[in-house]
Amino acid sequence: MAFTVIDMENWERKEHYQYYINLVKAKYTVTAEIDVTKLVSEIKHKNLKFYPTFLYAIIYNINQNKEFRMAYNEAGELGYWDICHPSYTIFHNDDKTFSDIWSEYHCSFPIFYNNVIKDMEQYQNIKGIKTKPRAGQNYCPISCVPWLSFTSISYDTFTENKMLLPIIVFGKYHKHHNKITLPFSIFVNHAVADGYHTCKLIQDIQYFINHLDWLYID
Repeated sequence: MAFTVIDMENWERKEHYQYYINLVKAKYTVTAEIDVTKLVSEIKHKNLKFYPTFLYAIIYNINQNKEFRMAYNEAGELGYWDICHPSYTIFHNDDKTFSDIWSEYHCSFPIFYNNVIKDMEQYQNIKGIKTKPRAGQNYCPISCVPWLSFTSISYDTFTENKMLLPIIVFGKYHKHHNKITLPFSIFVNHAVADGYHTCKLIQDIQYFINHLDWLYID
């Protein structure tokens, strides 16, 4: 998978990156409401599942914003993947555990949707944290908490790590005043993305699910 190394000396965020990676070491979480009214209506009309459809909306826009594909290569150089694949959770109802699987990204919604449906069916009864073998490091973690419309969420890690990719969680959608919304949370390493970049990503996702031409491409 292609990886572009950042030209640090000419990078506009060099000083910000060094400040947040070496001194403050800040990470932050933003939770926002996403309006899914139109999306829910259209996927019901097309008899599509919400989870893989919304996964596509998220990962498509991750792949349009390089700040959320940042990582280190094997030589320890900072850069970004040309694309990321979604790494997402599936729930095992019998023992209430989950597994983390992934599906191959494709810019075509029908192809991506079928990839996810196939993987979900193949791994739905296989238990374990990581059940689908991986090849590479370009995976963006995305989880769903379908039991709760939360208003905020926070993360903590016991040890310092150099994970630069975001962690995304979305919750149960609910209807209020004829509008259907869901909570969308993103955990960001401040070294690679500022508030502007995070807000832009959220706004891009909202715009994307308000304009559904991609949903009708066979």
